[in-house]
Amino acid sequence: MAQPQFYLQPLAAAIAVACSTMTWANVTEDAMPPQTAVQSLAPIVVTAAGGNDANGLIVRADPKQPIQPIPASDGADYLQSIVGFSAVKNGGTNSDVTFRGMFGSRIKILTDGTENLGACPYRMDAPTSYISPESYDRISVIKGPQTVQYANTGSAATVIFERRPEQLDAEKNYRGQASVLMGSFGRLDHNVEAAIGDEKKYVRLNANRSVSDSYKDGNGAKVPSDWERWNADLALGWTPDENTWVELTGGKADGEAVYAGRSMDGSQFARESLGLRVEKKNVTDVIKKIEAQVNYSFNDHIMDNFSLRTPPMEHDMTTHVMVPNPSSMQVTRRTLNARMAVTHEWDKLQFISGFDMQQNKHAGGMVSNSMNMPVTEDMKFQSYGGFGEISYPLSENNKLVSGLRLDQVKVTDERAASANAGLNTELSDTLPSAFIRFENKHPDHDDGKTYIGLGYVERMPDYWELFSPKHGNAGTANTFNGVKTEKTLQLDAGYQHAHGAFSSWVSAYAGLINDYILMSYHDHSSSMPGMNHGTASKTAGAKNVDATIAGAEAGIGYQFTDAIQADISAMYAWGKNTTDGKPLPQIAPLEARVNLRYVQEKYTLGALWRVVNSQNRISQDQGNIVGYDMHQSAGFGTLALNGTYHVKEGVDLSLGVDNVLDKTYKEHLNKSGSAGFGFAEEEQFNNTGRNYWARVSMKF
Repeated sequence: MAQPQFYLQPLAAAIAVACSTMTWANVTEDAMPPQTAVQSLAPIVVTAAGGNDANGLIVRADPKQPIQPIPASDGADYLQSIVGFSAVKNGGTNSDVTFRGMFGSRIKILTDGTENLGACPYRMDAPTSYISPESYDRISVIKGPQTVQYANTGSAATVIFERRPEQLDAEKNYRGQASVLMGSFGRLDHNVEAAIGDEKKYVRLNANRSVSDSYKDGNGAKVPSDWERWNADLALGWTPDENTWVELTGGKADGEAVYAGRSMDGSQFARESLGLRVEKKNVTDVIKKIEAQVNYSFNDHIMDNFSLRTPPMEHDMTTHVMVPNPSSMQVTRRTLNARMAVTHEWDKLQFISGFDMQQNKHAGGMVSNSMNMPVTEDMKFQSYGGFGEISYPLSENNKLVSGLRLDQVKVTDERAASANAGLNTELSDTLPSAFIRFENKHPDHDDGKTYIGLGYVERMPDYWELFSPKHGNAGTANTFNGVKTEKTLQLDAGYQHAHGAFSSWVSAYAGLINDYILMSYHDHSSSMPGMNHGTASKTAGAKNVDATIAGAEAGIGYQFTDAIQADISAMYAWGKNTTDGKPLPQIAPLEARVNLRYVQEKYTLGALWRVVNSQNRISQDQGNIVGYDMHQSAGFGTLALNGTYHVKEGVDLSLGVDNVLDKTYKEHLNKSGSAGFGFAEEEQFNNTGRNYWARVSMKF
């Protein structure tokens, strides 16, 4: 995995500082005040600002723009540029995101309208780890339970990575773009996207590779975190007329990653996918669009403690000497998704209805000195659902949006041990989701826009919550029979407006969660080496509690001149376990981001000051499936600089310096480091020290 080191020399570093830009990105054309004609070069994305869709409820982002900190290696990296997202870090890549303090399946992650699920019981391969964000055209984040269009509704948010159909013609029958990024600690990325065709057909290729060595923290200490990954996706499209689109897609990927916060590394992240999408627009005067798709994915993940690190030693009971104890686990997930939706329009009313299904199977096995468990199926999951969403303008400035869906979900425990013990091996339930939202415009108040919505979601425990913990609620035989469905009722509200050079936005929420699925970490005896996965001797048990959550994301911006702009954003999440009277664990602290930028026709300059408060509201040894609260955390602040220069038509150069002051710090959600790398029990690993990077992007 080692790559030639890339370090900017002092002169180059000085140039990077002088030419650097930090910018709070305009994620949609209407999200921020319009730029003047001189601002032809888009600034580097620092924070995806509140978009104007649904009056600010839906945030849009352009993943093809470079972001700071250093451009994203995976989906989780990019989502952290959007206010409200944080991440539980394992090392240098493949983090697991949280949104508003919520984790896991509460956040619905979709790629081109379908769900690709990871396989690792401890989420080493979280769904975002299979996503290369630059290969997508747009990211949409729907906050809260405010849509029912997708199977197994996300209670915290729905995140959609999507690609648009190609639009080629005889005058230009091809298009493409490419980027190369080099950075400190051996970071080297290549991204290529190319399409060729005409008005009726096209072929598109998305390919990328990313590699990095382990980074060093602000003290110069090495943090094991190197990775290598690649993705390749091919699309064949057919557009016989302007109202018809058919696309067949296929893809493969693989990678490996060293995890400072795990007792095992990810030595394989193999992905295979196949999909078919069909859209027909303007079918009749009433039926405006029919869309259908079917997608298959197969993820084959291997974790081990020997291929990317020195295996631990154990005492041989026969020879009474210390010998290496290599162990590995192979896990797979096969997922089939299908969906059909119809958009109707009658006069002013718009109605979207449809149905969908998902089937997935999970399997796993383990090999070590003391065992040889072949890969066998342990879970089957299937869901069938129907939905309807209606949008109706109540007046010129007021709109009602509402939706309802029902999901029939069945999960089967395929483990032989469960059947042999006479335990119940099937969970089945009908789960409702619904919301109602009012969107309002206020032309008499600087064209301000507001929304307020109430949503409800019932969520079946996911694979990780049913199979990974050692036990469920008190008195239950195992987790599968010991965890109830989770019910969330949440109020969302927000506004955005602009007055001259000043703009502002806010999104706030408050919710009640019944039977919140909480993980409590303590000692569990285990005969399976390596199963603790970086949690020292502690592993998780699951239980249901009631909880209350609240918080907000907000931002203000001011354009001092045509060229000089400033933005401030902040996010805060709060949660309480009302059953036990404790704070909800694994919630990131208050965070603010201050952005200054100077934008010209040929170049942009800027700075980002990120300030994170201490987190004193913790619940010791409680958390989610991958992390838990170990201790209170200290606050910190980091400064980052970058710049972009428009070299010529279609060619841009970006330079950046992250953590300019080389501070030593750690995020509140960072995992404890693996003892195999010399970390003490419950010692969290530090984040990256000073980091230089340069990126060249081209369009053709």
